[in-house]
Amino acid sequence: MTQTAFYIPSVNLMGAGCLADAVARIKSFGFTSVLVVTDKPLVKIGIAGRVADLLAAQGLRTTIFDGVQPNPTIGNVEAGLSMLRANACDCVVSLGGGSPHDCAKGIALCAANGGAISDYEGVDRSAKPQLPLVAINTTAGTASEMTRFCIITDEARHVKMAIVDKHVTPILSVNDPELMVAKPPPLTAATGMDALTHAVEAYVSVAATPITDACALKAVSLISAHLRQAVADGSDLAAREAMAYAQFLAGMAFNNASLGYVHAMAHQLGGFYDLPHGVCNAVLLPHVEEFNVQTSAARLRDVAAALGIDVAGLDAQAGAQAALAAIRKLSADIGIPSGLAQLGLKDADIPTLAANAMKDACGLTNPRRATQADIETIFRAAK
Repeated sequence: MTQTAFYIPSVNLMGAGCLADAVARIKSFGFTSVLVVTDKPLVKIGIAGRVADLLAAQGLRTTIFDGVQPNPTIGNVEAGLSMLRANACDCVVSLGGGSPHDCAKGIALCAANGGAISDYEGVDRSAKPQLPLVAINTTAGTASEMTRFCIITDEARHVKMAIVDKHVTPILSVNDPELMVAKPPPLTAATGMDALTHAVEAYVSVAATPITDACALKAVSLISAHLRQAVADGSDLAAREAMAYAQFLAGMAFNNASLGYVHAMAHQLGGFYDLPHGVCNAVLLPHVEEFNVQTSAARLRDVAAALGIDVAGLDAQAGAQAALAAIRKLSADIGIPSGLAQLGLKDADIPTLAANAMKDACGLTNPRRATQADIETIFRAAK
């Protein structure tokens, strides 16, 4: 059998009200000065202040860095790193969705290893673990709070760098659905489809294992059952908690089986046009999986079953098509745009986007090899 490794934070807190336990644990680790990495919306609605107050109540000195952009950049990492050093912080707490988590990983990795974050683009390029990072999640989608993936935009190249490194795994992840209830429907929809993409790409990945398969299919079934309700009524705590578990399971799957061309392509759209990552994934997902049907029809039939489709009597090809139809319907039901043209994709940019996608580490585990021409065709089909 092929030898595999399974990466996950050593402690993961789940469920309503677990934030208080998380802050007590941060104190128990022996840290004294915390850099909280977040964004301005979370400061504005008071969540960042609430976390800072809880940390202060434990006797921890707290500095808030709220300069994270929706697609975090090298500049964001450098600014946060400067603040960390100026305040002699000995740990980092990320608060938010994927953007603050990824930016915090970049800060913590550079703090411990030196150099620039671009030095670590690729797989396992760092020499030692990052500064300790605790990731407090406020969305149900990216799973960045528990993965070894860090995505940072290089502003000069207009490219999202994929940093996949065991040393960026947080020491503690926190998923308290009470922190998620205030999120607006478009963000809930986009992050939920991001989680679905993680699960589907991990399930068809060439690096899938029985462990990642179980996580991926359970994530798909939870998303199918609860994402529409979470979008329709953001105050539904049961739906929010179900989605928190779903995105975490999807994270367990892709953190170990990796991803595919959906993410390789979506990263380019995000880096080039500064678009929401989850929306790009949602639009691309059925088109990339249509390309993968040739090699992965049976697996996509399993996805259809997890999405609630009765696949009895359907062969692999028909089951795969049922999965694609169900994914498109879910996207439509929650208000995801139907094509990339609505997001601003220009035909003239497609060759550059495709060339960059071919270099993205996420494409390495896609089940069917593609040429640049294939990627260009998928971009045009999704337009």
